[in-house]
Amino acid sequence: MEAYKNIFFMGIGGIGMSALARYFHERDYLVGGYDKVETDLTRELAGRGIAIHYDAALSNIPIPFLDPTKTLIVYTPAIPDSNIELRYFRSHGFTLKKRAEVLGMITRDTYCFAVAGTHGKTTTSSILAHLLKEAGVPFTAFLGGISEDFGSNFVNLGDDYSVVEADEFDRSFLHLSPDVACITSMDPDHLDIYGGKEALEDSYNAFAQCLKPKGRLFVCNGLPLKGITYGIEDNADYCIRKLRVASGGYVFDIDTPNGPLTDIRFNKPGRHNVLNGLAAFAMADQIVDDSSQLAEALSRFKGVERRFSYRVRQEDFVFIDDYAHHPTEIDAVHDAVREVHPGKEILAVFQPHLFSRTRDFGNDFARSLSKFDTIFLLEIYPAREEAIPGIDSNWLLEKIENPNKKLIPKNDLAKLIKASNPEVLVTMGAGDIGMEIQQLERELIDAN
Repeated sequence: MEAYKNIFFMGIGGIGMSALARYFHERDYLVGGYDKVETDLTRELAGRGIAIHYDAALSNIPIPFLDPTKTLIVYTPAIPDSNIELRYFRSHGFTLKKRAEVLGMITRDTYCFAVAGTHGKTTTSSILAHLLKEAGVPFTAFLGGISEDFGSNFVNLGDDYSVVEADEFDRSFLHLSPDVACITSMDPDHLDIYGGKEALEDSYNAFAQCLKPKGRLFVCNGLPLKGITYGIEDNADYCIRKLRVASGGYVFDIDTPNGPLTDIRFNKPGRHNVLNGLAAFAMADQIVDDSSQLAEALSRFKGVERRFSYRVRQEDFVFIDDYAHHPTEIDAVHDAVREVHPGKEILAVFQPHLFSRTRDFGNDFARSLSKFDTIFLLEIYPAREEAIPGIDSNWLLEKIENPNKKLIPKNDLAKLIKASNPEVLVTMGAGDIGMEIQQLERELIDAN
């Protein structure tokens, strides 16, 4: 990276890209970027003096970034090849790298913790960052969500250690060289990239080979990979015992290779989150001598925005927001809500993410959504994709075997939720539904 003085981000508002932008800005590089829409993340970056524009035009690129000998272009696959700025950089001698390549470059000389898996990456890496901070470890973290413990997706507390999410999309995680890695799950996803389950599993096996020579791999018990295992009430190397619900969270014991720890408190609902906490604990346990200190710190983990986040918590009304965009994740949210709010009527609002994912898992989405008492479905959020003929939210709605279902326009969301008067509201999706949550929360609080 010493060859460059300027870093320009194509897609600077992405959750991973914005963390990298913060990293370089805090190391005195000249940082700028383009994105399609203004968001809280881009406003936060602009407030730090980073030049950002939202209309793709060569005239909007600040002059210092037009020098290919001093400027590195970092881009995300979300930017279409037709983008005029991206085409200019590619045709005028600039060095372009994907976000994952750059992440691999800047973490290679650190003691790197990497969390991979179809589900749980963001929560696990955020818990891990929290545990390392509580233990006084000097580290930098690049998170895939806004940690409520740090108020950011980027943590800069030192350069000795790093925490990163190992993203399987586009095989990005193969650019990393971790010392300690974790694979939380290997459910099929991104079939537009992989084509099938076997190719995805081959990619995870290839990631396992990316570890440094003395690296350690943690795997959720039951996955077809060799490593140090973790699980709940099984024969895993790190194993949760005596799990019980307590005040909306959990209390449990942990059997570790070095002995048991008892009466540990964890305040995030959902057994999937318990597993995420255990994975983070096991990873941190590799470098922190005091296991009991880590176990106690689990009780102080606040959470991650849009990961089973309570937006309203009243006696007669609860509003939970989650990033769930895969059938397995929707199942996990459903089970967690039923466990901590038993007997309550649940209205689920879901915005499908990607036409290809909706097509590939249509029957599974329908099965998962049918478990809720009432389902409101929004139109598919296309993200980087063009529409697929015959695949839309009405196609998915017809597959849902629950009569209490409705396809609704996003503009009518608050009005229709109020009319439904649910005891528990759950909003889910990885698209722009996340941008509606604050306004929706205000309107629903006023109504209650």
